Amino acid sequence: MQNQRVQLAIDANSVAWVTLSRPAQHNAVDFAMLDEMAAVQRRLRRDKTVRGAIIHGEGPSFCAGLDFKSVFSSKRKLLRSVLSLYAPRRNIFQRWSMGWRDLPFPVIAVVHGHCYGAGMQLALGADQRIAAADAKMSLMEVKWGLVPDMGGPTLLRELMSIDVAKELVLSGRVVSGAEAVQLGLASRVEDDPLAAAAAQIAVWAQRSPDALAAGKFLLQSAWSGSESSALAAERRWQRRIIGRWNQRLAMRLGLKKGSDEAFRPRTVQK
Repeated sequence: MQNQRVQLAIDANSVAWVTLSRPAQHNAVDFAMLDEMAAVQRRLRRDKTVRGAIIHGEGPSFCAGLDFKSVFSSKRKLLRSVLSLYAPRRNIFQRWSMGWRDLPFPVIAVVHGHCYGAGMQLALGADQRIAAADAKMSLMEVKWGLVPDMGGPTLLRELMSIDVAKELVLSGRVVSGAEAVQLGLASRVEDDPLAAAAAQIAVWAQRSPDALAAGKFLLQSAWSGSESSALAAERRWQRRIIGRWNQRLAMRLGLKKGSDEAFRPRTVQK
């Protein structure tokens, strides 16, 4: 899928590589990039064979945040985006990050260089964030007199206590990759984060794609819900996969009975 700002390639292992491609602007986000990211998410949601996705940035940075100059020069789109703040559903800015949580396979963000604002919120939408040693991460909207409104606060609930989140959001300070791991913003730091991400996806891809999808959605719904809603989610997602082809094959493989058969394309969607 050849776009101008968000490139999509699916490799021989059914891993989707999503590349932010505005390197001269440190992959700063404009309206065209938001639109292209939404198109990539829609394309991947339809593909039942993809086993995982890796999001990374071309050039010296993952994503330096919103391209304010470009965004404010698009008067009509800017007006629509302001009006979308009054809508009862996700707007395109929120889909930028939250859309990755709707995809029925694991998603890893590989962070290097600048990861600010919109870039940080995109990374938070992934299931894991693997950082390079040079990563610099920040929710710096406060610097511009704004609050993070691209899914960041919602996603932080799963990662840290509210006092830590407030310190980061209210200060807008920049943290290193190592500190990001301590705070919960990043999963780990690696010397070669792209290779580490590919290796992690390969481990997950050995499992039933239906179990991966159900497990991801189960944890997302159970993590911050009430006890009764979390237990209901367990029952609901187990019903979706138990007894199906991929689950029966996983049982045979787990009991080491051996099988030359491969898992079939995923049947579970959110």
